[in-house]
Amino acid sequence: MIKNTIVPSLFVASVIGLSSCVALSKKDYKKLIGERDSLQNALVNCFTHGDSLMAVANKLKGDTSNLGDQLRLSQEQNDQLFKDYSTLRNNSSGEIKKLSSDLAAREKNLREVEAILKSREEATNALREKLSKALLGFQESGLTVSVKDGKVYVSLTDKLLFDTGSIVIDSKGKEALDELAKVLKTQTDINILVEGHTDNARVRNLGQIKDNWDLSVLRATSVVRYLTEVQKLEPIKLEAAGKGEYMPITSESTPEAKSKNRRIEIIISPKLDELYNLLQKN
Repeated sequence: MIKNTIVPSLFVASVIGLSSCVALSKKDYKKLIGERDSLQNALVNCFTHGDSLMAVANKLKGDTSNLGDQLRLSQEQNDQLFKDYSTLRNNSSGEIKKLSSDLAAREKNLREVEAILKSREEATNALREKLSKALLGFQESGLTVSVKDGKVYVSLTDKLLFDTGSIVIDSKGKEALDELAKVLKTQTDINILVEGHTDNARVRNLGQIKDNWDLSVLRATSVVRYLTEVQKLEPIKLEAAGKGEYMPITSESTPEAKSKNRRIEIIISPKLDELYNLLQKN
């Protein structure tokens, strides 16, 4: 290579120039030759090291270019992620506002439902108190007043209303129903279910009454007729039903137990139109 011969050539020229002026001893000549060889080796090493540095520099340039590409790609991905995040945040903000609004509306409706239920519960308990006071004189005859599942139950044993096997209400029974009707007339938003119940003894020799189903239904109907035709309660508020022997208070077979099972239950429940309409809105 030319670059590898420049210094030796110059060195030889210098030696020749010197030799033309000064006579060199053999020792000095060998010394100069050694210095030449040393310089030549150093130069070769320099060029070799330079090539190595150039390769490293080229590699660094390539790495720098790759890093630049990766940086630009990362920046593009970051920009896209930021856009996606902004879109998601905006959408989430709208959804959160809607959910918050829906939750507030539900909480408002829940408070309204709770207020209605509390009002109904208070009205039911107040009605029970009124009925208990009005019918106090008949409790010794087996009449009871209680509250169950938000309804008022007035239970009258058959001996308070009917003679054995009869569907005609006797005078004492009419007195009890008269007192009951006085309270019911003050209640506007109620429904009244009259249920007839019997014991499990078979019906015998009762003419048109074939079995306990008939007896329970006809006794319930007699009470409904008296309350509507005599006491003028609104018929639309009343309903008659016969349960026969199939909803006994007790399963014992003693005369006292059977007497408890033979009964008329007047079930008074508040109308829930307001609550139903509120729930329909949701």
